[in-house]
Amino acid sequence: MKFITIIPCLLLVAGCNAPDQDRSGEPPTTAEAADADSLRFADADTDAAPFAAPPVFRAQVRLDRLGFSPGVIDGKEGESYVAALRGFQNARGLEESGELDPATERALQEGGEAPAMRMVVIPAGFAKGPFVPAFPKDAADQAKLPALGYRNLTEALAERFHTTPEVLVALNSPSTLVGAGRPFRVPNIPDVDVPVMGEDPRGWNGTLERLGVAPKQIAAAKIVVDKSEGVLKVYDEADKLVAQFPATMGSRHDPLPIGTWKIKGVSRNPDFHYNPELFWDVSDSKEAVVLQPGPNSPVGVVWIDLNKPHYGIHGTSEPHTIGRAESHGCVRLTNWDAARVAQMVKPGTPAIFQN
Repeated sequence: MKFITIIPCLLLVAGCNAPDQDRSGEPPTTAEAADADSLRFADADTDAAPFAAPPVFRAQVRLDRLGFSPGVIDGKEGESYVAALRGFQNARGLEESGELDPATERALQEGGEAPAMRMVVIPAGFAKGPFVPAFPKDAADQAKLPALGYRNLTEALAERFHTTPEVLVALNSPSTLVGAGRPFRVPNIPDVDVPVMGEDPRGWNGTLERLGVAPKQIAAAKIVVDKSEGVLKVYDEADKLVAQFPATMGSRHDPLPIGTWKIKGVSRNPDFHYNPELFWDVSDSKEAVVLQPGPNSPVGVVWIDLNKPHYGIHGTSEPHTIGRAESHGCVRLTNWDAARVAQMVKPGTPAIFQN
């Protein structure tokens, strides 16, 4: 997506620990989940029958937790899943088959095997929103909203657990009630340590927690956006592949700008200055407007600015389209993957865009 102006540009405080998102300490209690402001998902005390996760679903959860994102966790053997397997295999020195062979399965269990699903209690703080049930399609109407929030709790839960509302319905049932204090089956994307990043005027700490993204991530020495593979790769100082994320990049109208660029800065929960004149598929008669921050912003929850004018790396309001649609030239990731990349890069990080 071509970019007009996003404000403000908040600089990154990078961490450098391993990127797995397991939180330390004991899991939250049911009482903690019932707290009015809690975003912590306690284990549910329920008699619900176990749900056996198929191998692909299990692998997707582990890949996500280890930093090799399959995009949305849906149990399907799509292109993003195969790319995630190849990236993980490359990073572990395995044959890059793109298949869930025995050696890859063993490597995915490093650090101990965890169940692919959890029954959780929906915390009160998470359930209270605010939500925007009648989310408008037109930018002029979106500009009237105080924030571009989720449409409903199910959509918010889907982003928190890196999946889709449709998958959540399948894991539970169409009749399952969704609300504070209710048990709910989700992919096992764990709670993270409560983010505390100093001054936080844009609410980034809460955004990370609501997306299940740890504030401390391994530091990127460079990122590579590979058009042929449809992924964004993260390398460390030893030039080792340490993370990978599926991406939507460019179109015939706005091709990916091939070349070596640099990260200028990171805007978290940014405003979006929407200028129809910069979009080939929008009438120039439309009015330019400013859209408030939120996960359903056209750039999602974060904008990573490049030294190529009007281009950047950002999130999306439609995670299921990543790798399956075109962009307006920029690199688009799911909100949870974009947030993770934002915690890895800093101003000056090289960004190599290649065919």
